[in-house]
Amino acid sequence: MAQILDGKKISEKIYTEISEIVQKKYAQNPPKLVVILVGDDPASAVYVSNKEKSCHKAGILSQTIRLSKNVSEEEVLKTITTLNIDESVTGIIVQLPLPKHISPEKVIMTIDPQKDVDGFHPENLGNLYLSKETEFLPPATPAGIITLLEENTIEIAGKNVAIVGRSNNVGKAISLMLLNRNATITVCHSYTQNIDHFLKNADIIVVATGKKQMITGEMVKNGVVVVDVGIHRHENGTLCGDVDFESVSLKASYITPVPGGVGPMTVASLIKNTLRAHEKKWKSRIF
Repeated sequence: MAQILDGKKISEKIYTEISEIVQKKYAQNPPKLVVILVGDDPASAVYVSNKEKSCHKAGILSQTIRLSKNVSEEEVLKTITTLNIDESVTGIIVQLPLPKHISPEKVIMTIDPQKDVDGFHPENLGNLYLSKETEFLPPATPAGIITLLEENTIEIAGKNVAIVGRSNNVGKAISLMLLNRNATITVCHSYTQNIDHFLKNADIIVVATGKKQMITGEMVKNGVVVVDVGIHRHENGTLCGDVDFESVSLKASYITPVPGGVGPMTVASLIKNTLRAHEKKWKSRIF
């Protein structure tokens, strides 16, 4: 039976570490994270609430700007621009998804890359192409996955990694971050033929497809490390991921649960990025 990669436990450790740094170095000028929430989507409201609670644990100031679902795109962009020039604001997040009349691309491009703690701006994504050392504000979910592996002393260098899913902010980004750590990467997607071949040869599998329980135990080898990014709700209200936990956990050496695996690490990475942005801002100041 696989050991659990406990994202909740590690995230709490991260908040304690960040809180100590903030108290020691930035007690008089703590980092501040501002979240813009457009509309009244219940899931988004829960995510934002979790971010507020996490900020409190880490000693970071938080503010949520709530806008109507009918707000104009122009007004959203204007709000971001105001936050960009506000010296008291360290990080800016616009909670996704957005109403259809607001372009996520325009929103992301408007956020100052130095305050883009989601790591979605092309400048921050581009930094992943250069080296491990240039990963200034990496996308939160891939960064959380890396931390989850490293905190459990799971070797990355020299390992065969299969990534299922090729989204910009998860699949492509985590492939670059793992490549920066000397893994051998295969990215599988909807056009990949004989996907079982790649999965059965993988030492580590990262699944981010948005398809409920598509990876089963018969598709993986014994001893594999499995990271499940997906989250879905059964008709009875219980949650599951892109991986069939019951069958895969019988063969894996490590596996993330859903919930409690990647999700908490994503939020912790947002908070860690906020501290990183704050430290860079203060190092660049001239007194």
